[in-house]
Amino acid sequence: MPAGFHEMWRDLLPVGRSRATGGYRRYAWSEADAECRAWFRDQALARGLHCETDRNGNQWAWWGDATAPGAVATGSHLDSVPDGGAFDGPLGVVGALAAVDELRARGHTPRRPLAVVNFADEEGARFGVACTGSRLATGQLAPERARALRDAGGVTLAQAMERAGHDPDGLGPDPERLERLSAFVELHIEQGRALADTPHPVGVASAIWPHGRWRFDFHGEANHAGTTRLEDRRDPMLTYATTVLAARKKARLAGALATFGKVAVEPNGVNAVPSLVRGWLDSRAPDEETLDAVVARIGTAAAERGARDGVRVEITRESFTPLVEFAHRLRDEIAGLLGAPGQPAPQLPTGAGHDAGVLSAALPAAMLYVRNPTGVSHSPAESATEDDCAAGVTALADVLEELTCR
Repeated sequence: MPAGFHEMWRDLLPVGRSRATGGYRRYAWSEADAECRAWFRDQALARGLHCETDRNGNQWAWWGDATAPGAVATGSHLDSVPDGGAFDGPLGVVGALAAVDELRARGHTPRRPLAVVNFADEEGARFGVACTGSRLATGQLAPERARALRDAGGVTLAQAMERAGHDPDGLGPDPERLERLSAFVELHIEQGRALADTPHPVGVASAIWPHGRWRFDFHGEANHAGTTRLEDRRDPMLTYATTVLAARKKARLAGALATFGKVAVEPNGVNAVPSLVRGWLDSRAPDEETLDAVVARIGTAAAERGARDGVRVEITRESFTPLVEFAHRLRDEIAGLLGAPGQPAPQLPTGAGHDAGVLSAALPAAMLYVRNPTGVSHSPAESATEDDCAAGVTALADVLEELTCR
């Protein structure tokens, strides 16, 4: 592995890390995010790459003419979920820069421009919409909606961007940039254990399950916890709790996934019956029909329980990504390139969303997965060995060499 990988990893590792949990809190347009963005810019300039930030806050580091057609892009993101792990996102950015080092060590100069990208707000941890930067660029997220998104403290995305020195009035589709790209390849830690018990350190993504996020608002009536009889209460927490259990059951029966991982309560007092419980559902399934059915059944269960509890239920879809079938020709070519003769690298589907999946609507895209021995993701327990990271960088360099230097 190029020595630069270790140096980059060491320098990035402490940024946004919580001493209490060991996890990362690199939220979009925060102080930690600004440090990550400065780190990316410094690494790009140190390699003689031309660094720019597009209208949606995505950072691009170019090797070659950024205005020429047929360019190939690689990279990932540097933001995190609350208390996330070190690898989800950063491995793809550090690995992409290390792949540039590897190509140079091999004596190559790309015939087509090569860009390393750090996409803005991939996780959606602060403002609730995942892959914000790539969705805006591809026109899958309306700029007026993006500017109005709010974090838990009421700060809008527009306000956060302005405070970080970026003009939110420029948000919107970026078709001219995307039209100059011929392919995008993302290196990522595997989010599961499909490769863990195999001899393959690197696999190729075949597809991404359709998935989305829904906000459930349970409207009840605030009251005193010590004086209000149980039969007189309109307690939205009961409806919420029942809905959480229903989500697990409906998903299990359908072979899907459903998770309530975030909740907000008002007035949030120990001795108060809540007036409002707001829960966010993340659901994913092998196909859109199954996903729609599961979410509908969860909604029905919530409404039925709400009627019993005197609670009004409102459901709002905040984001949705349809089934992504990565470009067959590109993924098969990559699998063959990375495998042994007659034994292509394994291809595997995933339930996790990525910028590569969003970009696949506009251009050929592919993903490489680095083996994760724990199978844990979105947690400090996610990991990859040094040898497997090295294999991932080598594989990415091989792919970029084929796409840009041949």
